[in-house]
Amino acid sequence: MMTRTLVLALLLGGLTGLQGAAPTPQVPPRFFALRVENQDLRMAYRDLAPTAQANGRTVLLLHGKNFSGFYWERVMTVLAGAGYRVIAPDQLGFGRSSRPDLHYSFHLLAASTRALLDALGIGQVQVVAHSMGGMLGVRFALMYPDRVGALVLENPIGLEDYRPLAPFAPLDQLVAREMAATEAGMRDYQRTYYPEWKPEYEPLVADQAAILADGEFPRAALAAALTYAMIYEQPVVYELPRLAPRTLLIIGQADRTALGKAQMAPAVRALAGDYPRLGRATRDAIPHADLLELPGVGHIPHVQAPAAFDRAVLAFLKP
Repeated sequence: MMTRTLVLALLLGGLTGLQGAAPTPQVPPRFFALRVENQDLRMAYRDLAPTAQANGRTVLLLHGKNFSGFYWERVMTVLAGAGYRVIAPDQLGFGRSSRPDLHYSFHLLAASTRALLDALGIGQVQVVAHSMGGMLGVRFALMYPDRVGALVLENPIGLEDYRPLAPFAPLDQLVAREMAATEAGMRDYQRTYYPEWKPEYEPLVADQAAILADGEFPRAALAAALTYAMIYEQPVVYELPRLAPRTLLIIGQADRTALGKAQMAPAVRALAGDYPRLGRATRDAIPHADLLELPGVGHIPHVQAPAAFDRAVLAFLKP
C-alpha cells in the first residue's frame, strides 16, 4: 500500500489549475499558532466583537466539511448585533488554516478549538454547529461540558453510523477521488443541499473551489480524504445520550445528505440521510433537546432560510 508521502508526491505531478477565486471575506481571518504532531501549524479564525450592547457571551460557530468559516459571516453580523462576541474558526485541514498530514480526529479538532478559545481568554461558549461541525460540536460538548452553555445543531451529519451504509474506501482511493474534483462537480454536489438552486449560493461554491487553482491543492485533497475517513470511522451517534447542554436541533426537512451516498447500494441510498426521521430520533436521544423542523428546507438552513434560522437561534440563546 502506498504511503501518504508517496501518494502526495504522485499527486503533485498531476495537479491541474482552474478558474475562480475565493470571495473576499467581510470579516478578515486572524491566525492562531499551534503545534500538533511536531508540526508548526496555524488555525484561521474570525473574531467579531458585539456591535450592540455586549451581553458578555460568546458564540462559537463550527463549519461543515465542504465549507469554512466564510459561510458564517452573515450569521456573525446577526449575532454581533444581538450583543454576542462571535468566533468562527476554520478547522485544521479547511479554509485558510493549515492542511497538515496528520491523524485527524474530532478529539483533535475539539482540543485545537479549545486551545484557540483559551488563547483568546474565552471560557464558556454557546456553540452553533452545522453538518460535519455538528459532529465536532457533539465531541466538543462531550469533552468539555463545562465550556458549553448551549448547543445548536443545524442539520448535523453523523446522526447515523455510515459504516454499515457506505463501503470502506482506502486512503489512496479517497485521495484520488478528491484530486478528481472540479468546480462543476462541487457545484453539482452543493446543488443537492437545496430543493432549488439560486444564484446567491454561488459564493459558497467559489469559496470551496478556490483551492483547485492553488499550489496547496494536493495537500487539501489529502486533508479532505483524511477528514472523510475521520467522519466515517468516528461516529458520535452512540454518545448523544451523554450530552449535558441544552440542545436545539434545527433540521431542514428536505435534506437527504449522507456520507458516501454515491457509493451506497441503491436500496441503502434510498433510506440514508432521512433527516425528518433522524432529527426526531436525535431529539429523543439527547436528554435536554428541542427540535425545530423546517419544511421545504435543505441542508443549510442558515443560507436557505436565514430569517427562520436567525429567529430560532436568537430565541434559544437569549440570556
